[in-house]
Amino acid sequence: MTDALKRLSDEGVAIWLDDLSRKRITSGNLAELIDQQHVVGVTTNPSIFQKAISHGDGYEQQLTDLATRKVTVDEAIRMITTADVRDAADILRPVFDATDGQDGRVSIEVDPRLAHHTDATIAEAKQLAWLVDRPNTLIKIPATKAGLPAITEVIGKGISVNVTLIFSLERYREVMDAYLAGLEKAKASGLDLSKIHSVASFFVSRVDTEIDKRLDAVGTDEAKALKGKSALANARLAYQAYEEVFSSDRWAALDKVQANRQRPLWASTGVKDPAYKDTLYVVDLVAPGTVNTMPEATLNATADHGEVTGNTIAGTYAQARAELDAVEKLGISYDDVVQLLEDEGVEKFEASWIDLLNSTEAELKRLAPSEG
Repeated sequence: MTDALKRLSDEGVAIWLDDLSRKRITSGNLAELIDQQHVVGVTTNPSIFQKAISHGDGYEQQLTDLATRKVTVDEAIRMITTADVRDAADILRPVFDATDGQDGRVSIEVDPRLAHHTDATIAEAKQLAWLVDRPNTLIKIPATKAGLPAITEVIGKGISVNVTLIFSLERYREVMDAYLAGLEKAKASGLDLSKIHSVASFFVSRVDTEIDKRLDAVGTDEAKALKGKSALANARLAYQAYEEVFSSDRWAALDKVQANRQRPLWASTGVKDPAYKDTLYVVDLVAPGTVNTMPEATLNATADHGEVTGNTIAGTYAQARAELDAVEKLGISYDDVVQLLEDEGVEKFEASWIDLLNSTEAELKRLAPSEG
């Protein structure tokens, strides 16, 4: 079952699971995935926690204790989510140690309501790093305009970061610039750069979902022939940008003092359109030094029938550029699409967070001890 996943790992792709719940931790399932499915990291987001806590089990005792203590709902959410991330980090600690800190990582996101507030994002990132208190944590910061200076500041303080919700090539270059600026600040402060890690979560499937919808609206044969190509093209050009930035003179100066590259992480790799193969955003985005964070269904599909044929990004840049240009020539604005997706991404995570707050508040009220 795991030959394809092993081949993926052998090609230099780190396999991370895009899911976490207390049941996955306590049942031994996460440990099993690490042992048998080559999983070397975990990512979470507000939607994942909303689903886990609202519909899962294993949280009753902690919720009861929190209700008895009469904590605020915001504090309750942070106590619950950081407990899960801490436990998952402990399970992944051997991987972290074996890979010298590169993998064995668990990501936790700043409150998505802070996505457009730089100073609040910085403060929240520091608080989350302190609360989880594990060296193999990544603090997720969205790649909004306000998020960019926060990334620099947090990296500069020696906190490892997962930059999330990246859709555009221009924004990805800004993210890499923010990371390098953070490393330069950390270096100036005398910090050990070898201990600072980062990934840049470049979202994949949502690009096809939005552009395919617009291609359908155009309706021509030329438009239909371009369906299902934009997401891969966008990600492949992102990898080209990564190769350029991390072969620059600016990077070379940081490399000399043991800085780590900020790896591109392919996020949103579950296929939304059933017309496409369910392993599309895994097997067609294979390149060394990348991370692919998969929902469990995609992980299982790759294990079962994924065809890993080596590096599927090398040599694709001209074709990828031609495909995105062809979409643009049909009147579909790339800039409009990626800005819409960023805005929607922030809104969706904020909505999930608010749902989580509401459902947790209801549970705290239900479990609160009666007065007297």
